[in-house]
Formats: sequence, structure tokens, C-alpha cells
Amino acid sequence: MDRFRVVIAGGGVAAIEGLLRLRRLAGDAVDICLLAPNEEFSFRALSVKEPFAGGRAQRHELRRIAADQGAELVKDRLGSVDIDEQVVHTEASGDLPFDALLLAVGGRMSPAFDHVKTFWDDDADALFGGVVQDVEAGYSKTIAFLAPDGPMWMLPLYELALMTAEGASSAGFDDVELTLVTPEPWPLAGFGRAAGDAVAQLLESAGITVYCSALAQVPAKQHLLVQPQGIELSPDRMIAMPRVSGPSIRGIAGGGDRGFIPIDRHCSVPGTKGRVFAAGDAAAFPIKHGSLGSQQADTAAAAIARLAGVDAEPETYHAQLRGILLTGKKPLYLAARVVGGQGFESEVSEEPLWSPPEKVSTRELGPYLAGLG
Repeated sequence: MDRFRVVIAGGGVAAIEGLLRLRRLAGDAVDICLLAPNEEFSFRALSVKEPFAGGRAQRHELRRIAADQGAELVKDRLGSVDIDEQVVHTEASGDLPFDALLLAVGGRMSPAFDHVKTFWDDDADALFGGVVQDVEAGYSKTIAFLAPDGPMWMLPLYELALMTAEGASSAGFDDVELTLVTPEPWPLAGFGRAAGDAVAQLLESAGITVYCSALAQVPAKQHLLVQPQGIELSPDRMIAMPRVSGPSIRGIAGGGDRGFIPIDRHCSVPGTKGRVFAAGDAAAFPIKHGSLGSQQADTAAAAIARLAGVDAEPETYHAQLRGILLTGKKPLYLAARVVGGQGFESEVSEEPLWSPPEKVSTRELGPYLAGLG
């Protein structure tokens, strides 16, 4: 009799966390195929340090990770899903049958503004390193950091602003004007009000002007409009986070206008006969963060293990947001429960709030990578 076959589509935090967690829960009771277009895995959240001489984010070969977990690695992209036939169609490698499927393919990224440099984490130093050098040499005096509307990665934009401010201060320049524009009602709103107040104080101390509940418009190069405040600025440089949309996978219904994959409290995708699950940036959850994606992957892994006949404890997804805000000085640890896209019961500290104090808090992935050295 063939063993229960699981396909995990993706090569990021949620996919690898799901692989590790499922193997721990189900052992040899399942065959796992990892379908991913990338050859390496890295914690993208750490790439923000690269332009500030913080070193390159550590990278690991997916082939080694898959081999360690006894999983088959198929280097390809997901094309579509046939729910009735329980088959994943890849772009070039043929069909992959499944008894359960975890969609952790990430979101689609696109520039949110014309005339603005977009921050891509896989090319962080090349994109922003020159800006840092110009600031620290005294050439650039006005920089704007722009957040798009809709779901996005929250922390990097604030980290870029704070670390730029620290770099300018350390270089002896107190005339650099930094502006941050965000549609959030207060800074890092996903972490709750207490966290927002603490971050607002950090930004104010760093001399960064913040416009909240605001939309940036960039009609031309070095021309920034902040609405509805009616502020008009002419910054030397502008940097923006990309807009994130869902993967819009053929065969998976209900993605909505942004294409994110709907999930229930067990991270199962409605209308897929209980065989398809989603986690990470691809899932329809308003906050995008690695710690949430890993929690979704853990929840899905438990459900998949039970489908395979393993006596695993069922899990329900309760979003617990944990993030480390890099500031150029001492980092700030932030934690909150999330309901309806809004954080509450915030915790804020300059000391670690969880152990180990990883940038992306995970149950399986962090300890596993630490063991790789």
C-alpha cells in the first residue's frame, strides 16, 4: 500500500517550517515532496541589515534541508491544482499527485509607486547601500520611506528609517530630514497600541517625521504628496516596500480581488475537500510576518498528520505576532495577539520576550538551522 503523499509548495519560512513540523509529527508515515523554484533558503527578514554593513543573511541549500528530512525536492514552480484528481501541475516537471497539499508559495510582489525605488529583500544592499553611503557622506539630506496600502511586511520600512537615522547621527549629520508615510492608524499597528506608542517615541527621538492614516502619491520624480494631510515634499530619495498580492492559483477558488488564499481556523482551504492547506504570505491574513506564517504551517502540519492517520494533537490557528525591530542601536522586542488584523495585549521590551530570541520566531525552523551551524 502506498504511503500518504504530501506535497509542500514553496521554499520560504512557512514551507520549510511545515516540512519540519510534519516530519516531526508524522515520522515515516508520510512521503513528502517539496516543490520550490529557489535553490537556497534564507531568512529574508535579516536582509534589512545588509545595506548597513550588517553582513549577508545566512543562506542554506534547499536540497540539503530536503535530504535531511527524507523529502523529495522538485525544483520548479506550481502551475495549477486539480482538486478532484488530487494533482499539482508544475510548470515544467510534470504532475505531482498528493493526498494532502500545503500551499506556502508566498505572495506576489510588485512596485507600489512610480518614480520610487522599491526595496527587494533579495537585493537589499545593492538597492539601499548607495543611499546609506550618500547619507553618511553628507550628500543626501531628505529621504522618504513609503508604505503601500493593503497587506505588507511592516517591520522593514521602519527598520530602514531608524537605521538610516542612526547612520546619519553617527556620521555627525543632524540636518538629515527623514519622513515615513503609512496608511496604518499608528506605527506598526498590527502589534497593537502599546507597541505603536513605543515605536512612535523611537521615531520621534530619531527625528523621523511620521504621517499615519496617510496615502503617498508620487506624480513625478522627487515629488511626494501626502494625503489627506495635503503635505507636499521634494525628497532627494524615496524608498518603498513592495505591494503584496496573493498567488491566484488556478484550481483554488475564492482568492478575492488580491488573490490571497482563504483559510479556516485549521489553515485548511475551503472547498478543497479538506486536502489543501495554506500558510504564509499566500494565505488570506491581513498581516504578513514570518512568525505568523510559521504558526499557520504548524497548524496545517498537525491537520495533515491526522489525515495521514497519525494520532497528532489537533491545532487551531491563533495568531501570536512576534517581531524584533532593528533600530541601529538596541533592538526592540514586540509581541501581540492578533484578531481581525489588529494587535492587542501588546508587549514591548528592550529585552527578549521569547527564547531563543530569533528575528523570526518559529517552533521548528530556528532550532533546526541553529543545528546546521
